[in-house]
Amino acid sequence: MRVLVTGATGYIGGRLVPRLVEAGHDVRVIVRRPERLRDVPWAGDVEVVPGDLTDAAAVDGAMRDVEVVYYLVHSMGGRGDFEDLELSIARNVAEGAARAGVRRIVYLGGLHPAAGRLSRHLRSRVRVGEILLDSGVPTIVLQAGVVIGSGSTSFEMIRHLTEVLPYMPAPRWVRNFIQPIAVRDVLHYLIHAAEVPPEVNRAFDIGGPDVFRYGQLMNGYAVEAGLRQRPIAALPVLTPWLAGQWVNLVTPIPRRLAVPIIESLQFDCVTREHDIDGVIPPPPEGLTPYRRAVRLALEREQSGEVETSWRNAEVAGAPSDPLPSDPDWAGHTVYTDHRERRSSAPVEALWAVIEGVGGENGWYSFPLAWAVRGWIDKLFGGVGLRRGRRDPDRLHPGDAVDFWRVERIERPRFLRLRAEMRVPGRAWLEMSAEPDGTGSRYRQRAVYFPKGLAGRLYWWAVFPFHGIVFAGMANRITAEAEAAEVGTEPEAPAEPEAPAEPEAPARPEAPAEPELQTAEKK
Repeated sequence: MRVLVTGATGYIGGRLVPRLVEAGHDVRVIVRRPERLRDVPWAGDVEVVPGDLTDAAAVDGAMRDVEVVYYLVHSMGGRGDFEDLELSIARNVAEGAARAGVRRIVYLGGLHPAAGRLSRHLRSRVRVGEILLDSGVPTIVLQAGVVIGSGSTSFEMIRHLTEVLPYMPAPRWVRNFIQPIAVRDVLHYLIHAAEVPPEVNRAFDIGGPDVFRYGQLMNGYAVEAGLRQRPIAALPVLTPWLAGQWVNLVTPIPRRLAVPIIESLQFDCVTREHDIDGVIPPPPEGLTPYRRAVRLALEREQSGEVETSWRNAEVAGAPSDPLPSDPDWAGHTVYTDHRERRSSAPVEALWAVIEGVGGENGWYSFPLAWAVRGWIDKLFGGVGLRRGRRDPDRLHPGDAVDFWRVERIERPRFLRLRAEMRVPGRAWLEMSAEPDGTGSRYRQRAVYFPKGLAGRLYWWAVFPFHGIVFAGMANRITAEAEAAEVGTEPEAPAEPEAPAEPEAPARPEAPAEPELQTAEKK
């Protein structure tokens, strides 16, 4: 059958799509930025439709000839209006599905108690489910709690809290009961939901076979990871907001993701019914126990086979429009920093270093300065440097790299990263490799669009460090490429040059870098 998947660039959607293809379905996905799917392994097996779910015409076009719609969209951002936006999108999809004669909607919602005050994010998920159930299109709502899998936000939060802290002062919700579910079981229910009879129109709780206190989840992880179990002290004073700040500081999980998860843990998060068994039988081998789910997630991460990750989730408040082309800079204040080096290494060796930037490899210059900037970002609720990267060797459009995101990559010559750290303005970092005789030429450009007076003051405050950071980065990258080519350790780079006077052109000349694209509106 023909199915439409929304949220295909997300954690669950990115895993569901290839499994639907493998099951023999004709899959279509709708995404705002199709370039984010350009390098995924299944890109050639699906129909990619560019469009925004807030646009009714785009939704109608994507729904054409579709039998089943998977609704996997949910905002984890901190914007105050996210509830209104989510409900508006849900109505758009529900009405579009009804007009198109869609046979079934499948929605992944959140596990929640029958009564009591819900967090904003859980309340929004419940209301989205109600809109879809009232659409006139048969809908199945699967309500899951903590999802355990390599790269999931919940798993990463458990993992880093357990690994970082030998003794854990924790909020009292660590004593609440949680029913985790393995991501493979979530995918099992989602795939088979497409075949549910049309008379089924309701929500179902789904969960794994184990029910633990949240503190037991952390110590269950410790056992599987070969760590000593952690003593945990439940404190009554940590509010969800304060706990979110704590998680933000001691783990790579940014505050905007940590707070919604913590808010959902203020009450027991367990299934209230098991009616799903009468509609979709469990997997033939049974539901995955928690510790086995942890073991599988760790094996995936150790083998480098993580399919999708929380790291690549969009960052609320971060700029999403690409870098405008140079002629469009006219009339704007723009600060740039250019560096260029010749290397004796071939382009392939230089590109390998460029594509491996960030994560465990670092940024090839003044590690302390990068670390301090990362901590400042975390203090202000940003993602910081510890977000790392999903794949240590290869990048794709849309991938997160510490507090940057891959905006454009043209292998093996050009990489552009868009800044997602907290900064008063918009910033990009470009790196390119070109043949130069028997060697190669490395070009590096930092571009900054300041916002107001604060943006200009920020640039001039960090300007003295550019001569060390950016020049050292250019020196070290070329030295690493040359050392890799001859199989030796790179020599210590030369002293960084004094920083050049930054440019704030009204109409800059066309650069030597690859031609830039015109800005696209979100």
